[in-house]
Amino acid sequence: MITETDNSPGLRLMALLDLLTRQERPLALPEVVDLSGWPKPTVHRMLVQLEAGGWLLREPDGRRFALAPRLLRFAEATLSASTLQGVRHSVLRQLVAEVGESCNLTAMSGAEVVYLDRVESAFPLRLELRPGTRVPAHCSASGKLFLAWMGARQRRALLDGLALTRYTAHTLTERAALDAELDAIRRDGHAVDAEEFVEGLVCVAVPVLAPGKRTVRCALALQAPAARMTLAQARLQLPRLQSAAQAMARTLG
Repeated sequence: MITETDNSPGLRLMALLDLLTRQERPLALPEVVDLSGWPKPTVHRMLVQLEAGGWLLREPDGRRFALAPRLLRFAEATLSASTLQGVRHSVLRQLVAEVGESCNLTAMSGAEVVYLDRVESAFPLRLELRPGTRVPAHCSASGKLFLAWMGARQRRALLDGLALTRYTAHTLTERAALDAELDAIRRDGHAVDAEEFVEGLVCVAVPVLAPGKRTVRCALALQAPAARMTLAQARLQLPRLQSAAQAMARTLG
């Protein structure tokens, strides 16, 4: 239910966007009316305005409204700006100081993973990936983590439209094998990239959970050249990653 304090036209649109983003699925007009408590004509007019502005888009059935790329880019930019200047970046720097390898904070954006923040190791041999970089979901540790935590219907819909492109000899391109790994990730609580995206690069990722919930807000990952840190050695850093992820979660509110 949207509060009465959101009474100006601009604040009402922002409040409606806030409501929609918290549902984590496309919604039809009657559902939005029930959730907002506003009259149907008002909600319909606002949804059409947001659609015309590029903040929402309609699902193929024409009935349900989903978050549009413009809104996702806005969210990414907001998270990135606050991350680079705040406590989360400090947590990331401290983690890199402890593990000695590059670490990053990512979020899911559509069918890809976007880097919100990253701190590089001091070693000259490294792969530099700046904030804003996008990587495939099916062959990155963070991407597989997000896929593993999705509901079955959401995951199936995303993977049905996703080309499982082969990037290295280790990339999982068979749907059954990927589904089996995603189930194992959900059970184990972490994901790995065993040179699946870039040959010679390994990664371990853990979820940053929304406080008091089992919703994955972001992913925190360690990335290193396999020549310097094997995947088995990277997994030994899981306690440090999980501790940093808990510190990150406390900053999300």
